[in-house]
Amino acid sequence: MSVESDRKLATTVAEGGKLRALLLELWQRTRMDWGFVTDRLAVTFRKEHWIGAHERRFVSETLYGMIRNLRRIDLALERARKTKQSPRDLERLIALLVLEGQLEAATAKRVVPDLDWGAVATVDEVIAAERKPAKRIALAASLPDWLAARFVADHGDRAEALARALNERAPMTVRANTLVGDRDTLRQQLASEKLETRNGAWSDTAVVVESRTNLFATQAFAAGAFEAQDEGSQLLAELATPTGAKPLVIDYCAGAGGKTLAIAARLANRGRIIATDVDDHKLEELRRRARRAKVSNARALRIDDKELDTHVAKADLVFVDAPCTGTGALRRNPESRWRLREDELASFAARQLDIVASAKRLLAPGGLLVYATCSVLAAENEDVVAAIRAAHEDLATVPLGERFDSARADALAIDGALAVAPDRHGTDGFYAQVFRRT
Repeated sequence: MSVESDRKLATTVAEGGKLRALLLELWQRTRMDWGFVTDRLAVTFRKEHWIGAHERRFVSETLYGMIRNLRRIDLALERARKTKQSPRDLERLIALLVLEGQLEAATAKRVVPDLDWGAVATVDEVIAAERKPAKRIALAASLPDWLAARFVADHGDRAEALARALNERAPMTVRANTLVGDRDTLRQQLASEKLETRNGAWSDTAVVVESRTNLFATQAFAAGAFEAQDEGSQLLAELATPTGAKPLVIDYCAGAGGKTLAIAARLANRGRIIATDVDDHKLEELRRRARRAKVSNARALRIDDKELDTHVAKADLVFVDAPCTGTGALRRNPESRWRLREDELASFAARQLDIVASAKRLLAPGGLLVYATCSVLAAENEDVVAAIRAAHEDLATVPLGERFDSARADALAIDGALAVAPDRHGTDGFYAQVFRRT
């Protein structure tokens, strides 16, 4: 839809009515617990049949915009108010529409007359003039102070570019399921359904869909030709695909199986993949997805299943996609920044070390262990790798150059580990270090 169409909807919201009421209700419910917005929107759209496709997109992007810009919005309203008081939700909604260029300041003035809307519209100049990097990043990218400070400590001069990139809307990226057809075939299928696409930059299975549509209603999806998956996640799956005729792979924290399916496709259904997790619902979802994707070499097991003991010291590769803060996926789950607490980092790191120690027992001598996170914080990445090396003398690091071609290794590695991020690679933020059991 056009920018002009969005402006018309913004004007409709300013005038009041059902669309405004729905946005304010969604915002208020979101702020109660900072729960997963994707799920909340899905439930709402199933219930509210009066909302058309364009309105759904507008509601989604506006709600995400309020989450991504909360501190920026509140600073703008603070500057615009003559007296000190907490911002009202309607003011926040109108302020976002002004900041996004969807609503004129004069229209905003008619809705909320007691604010200086010119001051709202120029707040970015005030933020840019802030000299303290952590404070500037916290305001510009609407991050908690502690998280902005971590970005500066971990990434130095690059911190602001990274934070801003993580605060943008993520592209729609899918993985061509090579058990059904290659990337070129998938792009042809999507083109026949009038969708514009381009190849991903780093993975030979990645396709970026430029058209805004419900991909899951396409014939290509029904045929199992693709899975929605960020390109960085696809790179992790490639890194976790071993060579050999019939390898045994243990996906130790498989979740709903996105990377399990990608590994299976890269293996062309050769060998065996044991996908484990603690969540029965996620494992059932994995089984359902595997059937649709034509995967025949993967089996889902609870992580406490005794059958896993029969694979001790036998796996060619153990993939530990460890539970983490998810800071590398803030583009997709921006609400998670408001759930996180700095004091949780130590518990995440301790859990990650425990998981690696438990997973290592399954690894055959000479086998590979891939430790990965969707975090951009050193406390979960480099610091945990250092702790793994100190605790496990039989695990030696393997540089990325031994797993990827030299051009990609040079572009994607930091100190031998895979480290991709939106500001440099256009992907979500992922980190992975490969170890070999000596």
